[in-house]
Amino acid sequence: MTNEQILKEGCEKLGLSIDDNRINKLIKYKDILVEWNKFMNLTGITEDREVMIKHFLDSLSCLSLDYIKKDSSVIDVGTGAGFPGIPIRIYHDEVKLTLLDSLNKRIKFLQEVCTQNNLDNVDFVHGRAEDIGKKKEYREKYDIAVARAVARLNVLCEYCLPFVKVGGYFICQKGPTINEELEEGKKAISILGGELVEKVDIHIPYTDLSHNVVVIRKVKNTPNKYPRKAGTPNKNPLI
Repeated sequence: MTNEQILKEGCEKLGLSIDDNRINKLIKYKDILVEWNKFMNLTGITEDREVMIKHFLDSLSCLSLDYIKKDSSVIDVGTGAGFPGIPIRIYHDEVKLTLLDSLNKRIKFLQEVCTQNNLDNVDFVHGRAEDIGKKKEYREKYDIAVARAVARLNVLCEYCLPFVKVGGYFICQKGPTINEELEEGKKAISILGGELVEKVDIHIPYTDLSHNVVVIRKVKNTPNKYPRKAGTPNKNPLI
């Protein structure tokens, strides 16, 4: 199968419809990723088919639950090489996207991807989630926060829920330890103003993989003491 076929048919399997323009932007994204990866560590996945499936279709699987609307404000916390944020922005033209990462060289890569694909409505923020989440211009300003398994759930909640406005959602992609993480994360979710809505097992097309997508609704404001100072959530998680 060609890259185009994998993306088009894979999206159909996820209940999504994708046009040629968006497919071309994802393929250009892949080309930039592979080229930059020669000089900096962005991903261990560089073979075309694997990028299409394990990065792009996996990222777009977030959209199959219909929480992210075409005009949502979305922050991707700890975005790394831009997943799932940039594929979401490519799919939904009107999404207002913020990409947050702690490494400036990754921010430069993300800017290049967006420039070459003519993606507007994208803000790039260099910093740690614990620091940026305290700033009034970012705190509780977003309809949606997304994260792709960058830490255990109780830690991720402290990174991400401070960015979400009351009534918004934190959408997290997690692996096979999710039931254990949900149990240990109950206290953190509650303290930080969240409420578990659902955990959905989504099969990634063309693989034997299933990823759990956890949806947490923001039901009250996050107390001002959170997030704690940089490094503390990971060293001393809320349990």
